[in-house]
This record gives sequence, structure tokens and C-alpha cells, in this order.
Amino acid sequence: MKVIDFSEIQIKAYIDKIRPPKELRSQVDVSCSYKNNTFEIFEIRPNWADKNIIQNLPIAKAKYVKTKKTWSVYWMTSNEKWILYKPKPRVEKLSDFIELLVKDENGCFWG
Repeated sequence: MKVIDFSEIQIKAYIDKIRPPKELRSQVDVSCSYKNNTFEIFEIRPNWADKNIIQNLPIAKAKYVKTKKTWSVYWMTSNEKWILYKPKPRVEKLSDFIELLVKDENGCFWG
């Protein structure tokens, strides 16, 4: 049995709230992964040129830095590079990361 920590529960609850209706999920969906103290949120959609190829398009990433007890927040640029999110590159709680995603004041995550 896998142990799921509170952080993972928070992220999954957020993802569940923003997922499109079931009838649209074959066209576009949102999911997340958790590996090595890093959450990555991504969009799932068919490739524009070949609908048989399903792509995971990165949106946001939060990486826990144990030494600082903070989450570093990243967004994916159009040239496919992760960069620290400004004006707030670090947050203390994962709920603060989710709040940044919801507000998306700079249009970095959801456009």
C-alpha cells in the first residue's frame, strides 16, 4: 500500500477541481506527477499534427527544498525551459503554490 502525504492530497484535490468535464478529457485534461520531492502539473492533449500521439505539456512545478523548508516555484517558458516564477519564486506551504496557480497574475501558468 502506497502512503500518500498531505501535500499530494492537496495537489490532487486542486487538479480534480480544475479538470475539464469527462466528455472533453480525450481532447484536453490536466494531471500531475510527484517524484523526488517535486510536483509537476501538466496538460494532457493529443499532438496537433498526429492525434494518435498524446502529449504531456508542462505547466508548473514546485520542488521542496529541505534545507530551506520552502517550495521553489517554476513555470515552463515557450522555449521549454523551467525558470523560477517571479515575483514569488519560493513559498512556505504547498497551499501557497496552489494559490499562485489559481491567481496566475502574470499569465505564466495558464496563459
